[in-house]
Amino acid sequence: MRLDKFIAESSGLTRSQSAKVIRQGLVCCNGEVVKNGAAKISPQDQVYFEDRLLPWLEKGQYFMLHKPQGYICTNDEGEYPTVFQFFDYPLATKLHCAGRLDADTTGLVLLTDDGQWSHRITAPKHHCEKTYLVGLEDPVEEHYVQACEQGILLRGEKSPTQAAKLEILDDYNVNLTIREGRYHQVKRMFAALGNKVIALHRWRIGDLILDEGLEEGEFRALTADEINYFNRG
Repeated sequence: MRLDKFIAESSGLTRSQSAKVIRQGLVCCNGEVVKNGAAKISPQDQVYFEDRLLPWLEKGQYFMLHKPQGYICTNDEGEYPTVFQFFDYPLATKLHCAGRLDADTTGLVLLTDDGQWSHRITAPKHHCEKTYLVGLEDPVEEHYVQACEQGILLRGEKSPTQAAKLEILDDYNVNLTIREGRYHQVKRMFAALGNKVIALHRWRIGDLILDEGLEEGEFRALTADEINYFNRG
């Protein structure tokens, strides 16, 4: 691996910042100052930045996070903070979300550094089911169940949604299971039905259910069985 790439991944610096600190002589490899960012290093090398030994990150990281409201699932912090702030550097620089949630949506988010694994969750051809607890502004109507099963034509779309399963919990709350991930799909489905989503919480992806004991902002590593579930097929 190039030295400047390793510094960026292990320290949280940008690639340009990494190149700068290397040129400034702040990086040592095996006890010697190295000023060439293109220098090749391996896991057997000991790299120090400002007298701090930098770790080699293991590949194959998989987590479930209970996302709170008011956080976004991208690395670009703007109006809202990102979910990656719950993870310490350098790990946060390696992860991405396997399927995003809106800032005002809470619940289960899967994070990984494995692009092929996340593709199996997000790619439409894999039809990975996601279940949401939906709170509505107006009372639920019985015809919503059939409408979701038949597919709903969303505003601006040319084809209806795929068949979805709606479970009525009470007058204002439902569980909705979908197998695709169109832009703001759940909110747009209920808008097309003449209602408005006022609370949205994802609690299931495939067979993986958000841990009841996992508080908002907390995460845990997935088990081998949980990881392998999404590698099937």
